[in-house]
Amino acid sequence: MRPPFRFPDDLLTLQETWQQTYADLAQGSSTCSPTVLRRRLIALSGRLYTHPYWTAPAGWRTGGVELRRAVRSHAPAATGREAA
Repeated sequence: MRPPFRFPDDLLTLQETWQQTYADLAQGSSTCSPTVLRRRLIALSGRLYTHPYWTAPAGWRTGGVELRRAVRSHAPAATGREAA
């Protein structure tokens, strides 16, 4: 059983934006040039890596995969978001 992770909304939004930008770059479906998308990915990666949530000693190692899973599944229980 996986431990529950509670991610802040801004971190979830940041990861979601990263994933969408990556998908746009991979599919070539964006109106932006590939260079602009790659630069955006680099900037978003830096913001994800330096987010205050990861200041815990094992933060990124234990929660990075769970963050990506939470954004992909949009599961309220896994993300800690309140159900509307």
